[in-house]
Amino acid sequence: MSTARPDPRGSTTYVDPDEPEYPSSDGKPMAESTTQFRWIVTIKEGLDALFADRDDVFVAGDLLWYATKNDKADVMAPDAMVVFGRPRGDRRSYREWVEEGVVPQVVFEVASHTNTPEEMDGKRLRYDARGVEEYYFYDPESGAFEAWIRRPDGLRAIKGDGWRSPRLEVTFHAPRRKEALEIVRPDGRRFRTFGELARDEAAARRIAKAERKRRRRAEQATVEEAERAESERLRREHAQHLADRADARALAERRSREEADARALEADARALAERRSREEADARALEADARALEADARALEADARALAERRSREEADARALAERRRAEAMEAKLRELGMKLD
Repeated sequence: MSTARPDPRGSTTYVDPDEPEYPSSDGKPMAESTTQFRWIVTIKEGLDALFADRDDVFVAGDLLWYATKNDKADVMAPDAMVVFGRPRGDRRSYREWVEEGVVPQVVFEVASHTNTPEEMDGKRLRYDARGVEEYYFYDPESGAFEAWIRRPDGLRAIKGDGWRSPRLEVTFHAPRRKEALEIVRPDGRRFRTFGELARDEAAARRIAKAERKRRRRAEQATVEEAERAESERLRREHAQHLADRADARALAERRSREEADARALEADARALAERRSREEADARALEADARALEADARALEADARALAERRSREEADARALAERRRAEAMEAKLRELGMKLD
C-alpha cells in the first residue's frame, strides 16, 4: 500500500515507516576518494535537478536498497538511483515491499581505486537479477564509461558514448580521458559539479549585485526622470494656466469689442430704420405733393380751357359787337346819305 500522502499545499509528502530491523547504513563510507565523491554528488544532484518539477520521481544517492522483506542480507547501495512512479521524499532506506514493489529503473555506480572488475561485475549481475532497466558505470580516473540497457534476455552492454537514456532522456558524452564525462539534459545543459555550481553561484551573486546596483541606478534615474517630468508637467501646467488666463482676457476683450460692435450695429440699424422711415414719410409727402400738383395742374388746365373758352366767347362776342357796330355805323352813314335800307 502506498505511503504517499497528499500535501495540503498541493505537493506530495512521503512518510517513511519505521522498521528498525533494516539498518539505514552498512558502515561503509559513501566514497573512498574526493574524486569519487565529487562524481557521485554531481550525478545525484544533477538527477535531482533534472526531475525537480516531478513529484512522482524519487532520486537517491548511496541509499541502502532492500529487495526482499525479512532478508536483510539482500541489500545494495547504488551510488545513485532513480525510481519512477514513487513519490519524492526522505527515506532511511529503500524497501521494495514498502514502495509497492517498484524496482529502481536506473542505477549509477562510480568506481573508486579499491573496486575490482570482479566486484563491479557482481554488482551488475545483482542489478540485472533485480530488474534494473538501465545501469551505468563510470570510472572518473580512467574515463571509462560503460552502459547496459535491459533487453528481453536481461541487461546488455551498449556503446555508452553518445547514448541517450530512454528513461532519463539525458545524453552521455564520454571521451576516454580523466573526468571528461558530460551528462547533457534534454534542454542542452549539462550536469554541473559543486565547484562549478559554486563558481556559478558566486558569479550569479556578482551579477545579482551588479543587477541590484543597475536597478537602483535605474530606479534612481526613473525617480529623477519622474521628478523632472513632474517639474516639467507643473511648468507646462503653469504656462498653460497663464496662457489660459491670457486667452480668457483676450476672449473677454474680443467679446467686449463684439458687444460694442453689436451695439454700434444695432444703433446703425436703428438709425437706418429711422432714416428709411423718414425717407418713406418724405416719399409719401412727395407723393402727396405730386398728387396735389397734378390736381392743381388739372385744375389749371381746366381753368385754362375755361379761360380759353371764355376768351373765345368774348372774342366771338367782340366780333359780333364789332360787326353790329359796323353795321350800325353803315346804317347811320347811309341814313346820313339819305339812303333807305330795305
